[in-house]
Amino acid sequence: MPFILFFLAVFSFALAGPLAPLPDIVPAVPGEAQPTAPGTRPAQPLPQLELTPPIPEVQKVEYASNGFIEVAHALVLVSDPQPTLMLRKAQQVVAQVFLTRPSLSEVDISVYRREEYAGFGGPLPRLTASVPRTRLEAFQRLTPANLKSYDRLWLNPRDQIYGPFRTPTDELETNLQFQGSPVQLKAQRLEQAAAALQGGVVGSRFYHGDPAVPLAALTFDDAPHPLYAPLLLDTLRRAGVKATFFCIGRNALVYPYFVRDMVRDGHEIGNHTFHHVRLNNLDKSTVLMEIQSANQVLERITGRPVRYFRPPGGRFSPTVLEVVRELNMTIVFWTDDPGDFQNLPDTTLENRLERKLRRGGIVLLHDNVLSTIEVLPDFLRLAERRGIRLGTVDELARSHLSKTSAESLTTRK
Repeated sequence: MPFILFFLAVFSFALAGPLAPLPDIVPAVPGEAQPTAPGTRPAQPLPQLELTPPIPEVQKVEYASNGFIEVAHALVLVSDPQPTLMLRKAQQVVAQVFLTRPSLSEVDISVYRREEYAGFGGPLPRLTASVPRTRLEAFQRLTPANLKSYDRLWLNPRDQIYGPFRTPTDELETNLQFQGSPVQLKAQRLEQAAAALQGGVVGSRFYHGDPAVPLAALTFDDAPHPLYAPLLLDTLRRAGVKATFFCIGRNALVYPYFVRDMVRDGHEIGNHTFHHVRLNNLDKSTVLMEIQSANQVLERITGRPVRYFRPPGGRFSPTVLEVVRELNMTIVFWTDDPGDFQNLPDTTLENRLERKLRRGGIVLLHDNVLSTIEVLPDFLRLAERRGIRLGTVDELARSHLSKTSAESLTTRK
């Protein structure tokens, strides 16, 4: 009987469509210096707006389009972070950006204290806001006394509950990297091989869905981003496709309104740690803090428990597995990683996506890459032509459970 089940699994896998190997599980090297991904190219510079007259605190205003709407993001550095002064400056900047480019559908803004600014991954901004053109009048009427009347603004409470600043990793998710003994590494590889054949969650790990089900999970890491989130959400909304967003806790904390938009559109929210750090070298208490802190932020925003987790860089260890198991969560890996974060040419990204798309697959993309947003409509149409529906991780996991339950009932009869 076990041989028959194995044969059926292999046979159904063979019928599932284009095949591609799962990413190898390779050992992580303790203390390894931060690597640079092969082939990584600098992103093409985005167009910028020149405000007239210029506003000294504005460092740059970038804008981008998904072919349907245009969105701008303004970076503002202030010397005095008093809420009243920051709000007035934000209102001035947003109004002038809309006047400078009337085709914009939305202006998003991040206000930092000048002395603290160290890039997107550095200390948090003091104020952020998202202003769709239809909400501009309401935004302009805001005062410190009625800030809560506008649900697309965040003011930094300056608390320290999330611990010290940690340098985020910019490592790409290419191979799964496991740090453990040779015996433990061998066990991980065997479990992955079994999961590739049968699909479903194996020991709190999810490598691959059922290859006999015409469904694949569409996932985006590193969300939310203040410029690209509205463009990506608009693209998915137009296509009627739901996805899973693995959110970095600190990003969700600062841009909570985009997370609420994701939930409102029917997308699923996953955990990508609080600081986006490599976990394989960290002790249990730190790993627990990274995952729990992100969960606390996401659950406070969405009002829902977080079930799925993806480790940055695909790096995990026995400690990470232990913490995830104790939190009753599931680690989600991937079958299709085209390396969109390498700022690939559109044709290269499209070819990689097409080559690895398969039933039961888990597609890994990033929400902060413009080329991903540009090629996404064609990829969604390709999946539809192949008869593969793209959905959330939970849908993919449940499709396997439903099939297993149905087979169990048939066997009993």
